[in-house]
Amino acid sequence: MSAHPVSDPARTVDVHAHILLPALQQLVAEADPGGFGAQQALEVRRNGPESLAASGRMIKERWPQLTDLDRRLADMDSQGVDVQLVSPSPSHFYYFVGVELSLQVARQANQAVREFVDRAPERLNGLGLVPLQHPALMVEALEHAVLECGLLGVEIGSFAATPHDPDRSTVELSDPRLEPFWSRAEELGALVFLHPFGCSLDERLDRYYLANTVSQPAENAVALSHLIFSGVLDRHPDLKVLAAHGGGYLPTSLGRSDHAWKVRPEAHGCAHPPSWYLKKLYFDSLVHSAAELRALVAAAGPEQVLLGSDYPFDMGSDSPAAEVRAASLSAADAAKVLARNAAALGITPASVFTAHPTA
Repeated sequence: MSAHPVSDPARTVDVHAHILLPALQQLVAEADPGGFGAQQALEVRRNGPESLAASGRMIKERWPQLTDLDRRLADMDSQGVDVQLVSPSPSHFYYFVGVELSLQVARQANQAVREFVDRAPERLNGLGLVPLQHPALMVEALEHAVLECGLLGVEIGSFAATPHDPDRSTVELSDPRLEPFWSRAEELGALVFLHPFGCSLDERLDRYYLANTVSQPAENAVALSHLIFSGVLDRHPDLKVLAAHGGGYLPTSLGRSDHAWKVRPEAHGCAHPPSWYLKKLYFDSLVHSAAELRALVAAAGPEQVLLGSDYPFDMGSDSPAAEVRAASLSAADAAKVLARNAAALGITPASVFTAHPTA
């Protein structure tokens, strides 16, 4: 256990770590076998058989890290991580399910995360889920996660689409139907963790593990661009959005977007050049490259980057704090990434009480 007191802002905080919820998968598979089967078939198309087989072996090998608390705490100690902000595996988004089941999924996921956190509240805190595919239900699920379960916010994907249901529209993060959700998240001070799962490029990425290595950073860039260009961040200046995987391709490749904002009228839906909004967003440190981490900190600012590991998946980092320290950041900037930015955002162990507004 860490020797730091729970209120110490120098506690190292990992904001990107996952748990697996087998009971949730069983619920969805039994309640909507057709949709579950269609989603499984889509994953075959997107990933290809070689990557699916490798991922299956990886999950089997890392099952204890995904489900066993004692193993997780031991790994945190060995990594020098004092606190983890845990969120459900993105495979639990289940954006294909209908209205009634979607709320059941969100509520069960939120409660399961709460129960997991309660087993080690001095080391953990958590994020819940909302049904992005049903924007009208997102506020209800958000309030359940934050006000009823006491979680710090929710995790969402980069978009929601149901390829097996052509009558249901794709939901992008710029969708006007999400305005009540953004407003309520802002009011609650809730963290919205953007974590892609899946990519609409489908079979174009079905080999060489491109369905992860290319699609994840591409999806982050697309989703964040929807937020920026649509003016969501102008209308909700206090919204707290944290992007996984360092924000993907977006933070260090905004020159073209800034140019489009200047010369194209349809790209002028935000009040400032797109690069201006990097200071309004937060990013985890998981970029797998010291040079890219330095570039991310330089582009967004050292106050906008937080430690992230993607524990315990193989595309994560087994030594996230050590990698930040090895990136040749200044001591002050490294301290911000490792701990102080999380403290400033209110990301604390669950044992530290933080009241949320209810109005």
